[in-house]
Amino acid sequence: MRIAYLHGGSIPSCFANGVHVMRMCDAFTAAGHEVTLYSVPGSDEDPYAYYGVHHRFPIRLVPCPDYTPTGYWKRAEAVRALVTNGPAPDLVYGRDPYALTTLSDLAPLVYEVHQLREDLSPAGTEEALLGMPRLARVVAITHALARDMQQKYETLGALPLVVAPDCADPPAPAAARGTTRLPGRPDVPRVGYVGHLYDGRGIGLVLELADRFPGLDFHLVGGTDEDRTRWEQACRSPHVYFHGHRPPSALPDYYALFDVVLAPYEQKVYTWGRLGETGRWASPMKVFEYMSHGCPMIASDLPVLHEVLQDRVNCLLRPPEDPAAWAGALSELISDDALRRNLGSEARRQVLERYTWRRRADVVLAGLDRPKTGRTGPLP
Repeated sequence: MRIAYLHGGSIPSCFANGVHVMRMCDAFTAAGHEVTLYSVPGSDEDPYAYYGVHHRFPIRLVPCPDYTPTGYWKRAEAVRALVTNGPAPDLVYGRDPYALTTLSDLAPLVYEVHQLREDLSPAGTEEALLGMPRLARVVAITHALARDMQQKYETLGALPLVVAPDCADPPAPAAARGTTRLPGRPDVPRVGYVGHLYDGRGIGLVLELADRFPGLDFHLVGGTDEDRTRWEQACRSPHVYFHGHRPPSALPDYYALFDVVLAPYEQKVYTWGRLGETGRWASPMKVFEYMSHGCPMIASDLPVLHEVLQDRVNCLLRPPEDPAAWAGALSELISDDALRRNLGSEARRQVLERYTWRRRADVVLAGLDRPKTGRTGPLP
């Protein structure tokens, strides 16, 4: 199929949505589809090298006049002009409700959602999109989000929902990796955290664990300069290292160097600038990347994470508000080589079997290459 992928964020950028979008476009292309990504201009890096994607699908950068609803609607019209000037798409896919709405007459639509949107203007924008006759599918990243979407829009009847968690690519062979070296003591275990340092990500808990375990080195990879500075000032332990933001393509080198990894999400998980709170629906890419590399993980015992994680099967789960429980779990993992190996190998097996980007591409497009004129029924 010829797919127009509509993204309202910037490429390249330090935000996780860019990683998700580039991985999905890469997976669609690997599946044999012809993909064009429509995105907002980001930094000057080569986007394919920055994200480490293999298939060089075309990217059309469409700036936003201003970051207001009026600006988003104007940009959507510019995206429409680009799409209509090229070969007609067989499918319009994306996370940008403004552009999806504007292109809704061109081809069947797939709307991917990662949270309930309360920020759209006018207020009925998402409901109107979900009611469009050419809406073929709604992709939600968790069952929790799918249930909430269906409840919120119950007056529309059964939505054509598919649940597809975030994913990870299988790691490259060790020989293909870089030569990243970590600071710190060469003879002590390393505890890793990879991801943003936003509110709700549990960075305070990581620093408390560092205070409790002076015999371990802690490495935090990611975060904006502003957030990094804020947490560095709050850190009291000399054996904590803040590495700042790294391109997604560089992260596999770090995973391979950690003995234990942490996913310490709090009950409320915020996005950049606290513009959204996603703890009820989250499907963190970090969790799947940890798993794909076979990293022994301690994660927060949140209801939504139970959709993927099982205590003492593919990770250790502990309440995010209980530092003592986390300290006990970390002590157990560090001292038990067999437990680390077993958790890591099972986590990696599950990713390879269930949670690769290539498999996700097949799931979200299943059946859409067959001719149809409008909405599908509810999907399992």
